[in-house]
Amino acid sequence: MRKEIELSPNRLVAFLGKPHTEFTREDIVKYICGNNVEMVNFMYPAADGRLKTLNFVINDMEYLETILTCGERVDGSSLFPFIEAGSSDLYVVPRFRTAFLDPFAERPTLTMLCSFFDKDGRPLESSPEQTLRKACRAFTETTGMTFESMGELEFYVIGDNDGTFPATDQRGYHESAPYAKYGNFRTHCMAYIAQAGGRIKYGHSEVGNFTLDGKTYEQNEIEFLPVPAEEAADQLMVAKWIIRNLADEYGYDITFAPKITTGKAGSGLHIHMRIMKDGRNMMLDDGRISETARRAIAGMMELAPAITAFGNTNPTSYFRLVPHQEAPTNICWGDRNRSVLVRVPLGWTAKTDMCALANPLETPSQRDTAQKQTVEIRSADGSADVYLLMAALAVACRHGFELADALDIAERTYVSVNIHKDENRDRLASLASLPDSCVASAGCLERQRECFERHGVFSRAMIDDIINRLRAFNDLTLRRDIEGNAEKMMELVRRHFHCG
Repeated sequence: MRKEIELSPNRLVAFLGKPHTEFTREDIVKYICGNNVEMVNFMYPAADGRLKTLNFVINDMEYLETILTCGERVDGSSLFPFIEAGSSDLYVVPRFRTAFLDPFAERPTLTMLCSFFDKDGRPLESSPEQTLRKACRAFTETTGMTFESMGELEFYVIGDNDGTFPATDQRGYHESAPYAKYGNFRTHCMAYIAQAGGRIKYGHSEVGNFTLDGKTYEQNEIEFLPVPAEEAADQLMVAKWIIRNLADEYGYDITFAPKITTGKAGSGLHIHMRIMKDGRNMMLDDGRISETARRAIAGMMELAPAITAFGNTNPTSYFRLVPHQEAPTNICWGDRNRSVLVRVPLGWTAKTDMCALANPLETPSQRDTAQKQTVEIRSADGSADVYLLMAALAVACRHGFELADALDIAERTYVSVNIHKDENRDRLASLASLPDSCVASAGCLERQRECFERHGVFSRAMIDDIINRLRAFNDLTLRRDIEGNAEKMMELVRRHFHCG
């Protein structure tokens, strides 16, 4: 247990001497009393994918115990379109494991994410967080295993261009200062996210960088470690909130939008997944991708068209999903291949002690690297509701175990080459394509909705709402209609600049 709290940047973990998963109401009260905390914030995601906030002043111990135990009422019709104003009251109740000290509050403030409950005190079936919980439960009930995930959060930082040490256009990948301008901002974000409980893997500058109208646009990425999917979604939500708030303090603008101008790299939200059983990663079998992993991949291959309805939710999403932009367009998978929809990243399977080779004084180690193996879906972007996206991916991976021909599907959709090279034109033609608009994605979800509604994961009303919202964009031919029209493209970008 000591290893779980050793070096933890989460101040509550350090103070209480226990991992966040074990926090109780008594622990929260103890931290508040022991650290002169004056206020409590409840935060919860709404239909627009952003966190909402409710502030409390701690009047006395009785009041503190009451809000921690009972939560508070909120107007559900102002948060979700599927809730009618005539019966809109919902409860929000804090999840103690999500507690963190707010780094932006003027007064010492403890913040917690909340769950929604209906008038009868039952979890709100169509809330994003509850939908993900149901998806993970259905996955475990079907497979006997648990679904873990994590995100690669890409975003552009935008600030004044000082003209010094200009970066090479579209060559910003892992660039260092002084050519990369916003490294200190990124690491500041990472420190705050870690203090809030985010399990970060690393951060770096990304490919995209350019100047426009006297501003420097620099793409950055913060990548997380795999954890249970419900926790992974919470971490991404808090991370986006922190990045935006810190950018506001620095005087920068931030966008997670999938496309912000023509001819430049868009921002994705790649999701890595692994399947666990009794603490063991089931994605590998004797150093090779396992049957378990291939079944999960087959499920994603089958439901990929509908997954875009959850991961690519506005018209600019489909200007990113074009060939030769390191974003997928065809439904296929492969090893270490960035032209595919689902990639099996390099996984430390060579059985070579690289550390000892690089450092001759080191004694060879026997570290188990199998835990590091994941598979990555590359289609989603920052417009996604992260809870619904991860729920859809859990559904798709579960679906792979429900398919009798899953391994045949996996074999049929595997590619070992860059699919966009001229010599692979025939192979490309044999593969199905992702939808090219919100309207097309809505149609795919309509056709495949039964898989998402099975086991009661997504409610019928929620699927109807997603389909209706996507169809309302009326963008079936938009990508073709405004091709080459920079003015129309920028108008579209401005409209969706602060999505997600």
